[in-house]
Amino acid sequence: MKRWLDSFTTQDLVIIAIISALGLAVKPVITPIVHLVSAPLLIPGGSLAGGFYMLWLGLVIALVPKRGSAVLTAFVQGTVIMILGHFGHHGVMSILIYTAPGVSAELIALFFKDKKSLVCQISICAGANLTGTVLVALLIMRLPTIPLAISIITSLISGFGGGILAFTLIKRLVHHRFDLLTSQQ
Repeated sequence: MKRWLDSFTTQDLVIIAIISALGLAVKPVITPIVHLVSAPLLIPGGSLAGGFYMLWLGLVIALVPKRGSAVLTAFVQGTVIMILGHFGHHGVMSILIYTAPGVSAELIALFFKDKKSLVCQISICAGANLTGTVLVALLIMRLPTIPLAISIITSLISGFGGGILAFTLIKRLVHHRFDLLTSQQ
């Protein structure tokens, strides 16, 4: 484990910490807004908002192009959530529920050479959101088949939107000559 963490520079770890914090900071803002839409439709709010939470995993893969950056980001978020307990009451399961989408994002990113491309970002966000939705739906909510299917479809649509937002953020950072992204080209 120590050797794996040694592959990250201090700058990488600071970026991972900032992106983890940003991902957690938007959650209390987005969650009530999403629940206004999802509650009347009887759709779990996490599957609808998840694409916006997962865009941070796509962004960290673009900013810190080292294996494990998304896993570490997701693990930090899960650990903070478990300790603070603000955004869910899943206890120790929070680490699994947050880290698994990071693993999924890393695996999907392996299939793409250009981690900043639109297709890559959409795939990362949709796949990560699908992973998180399925875990929560099966382990926590124990949804029956039809609500599970609706949650899966919702999570893929939301992940698609999150991927587009991540791609847009990356393009804006490149446009403004954000050194981390422009030096990788």
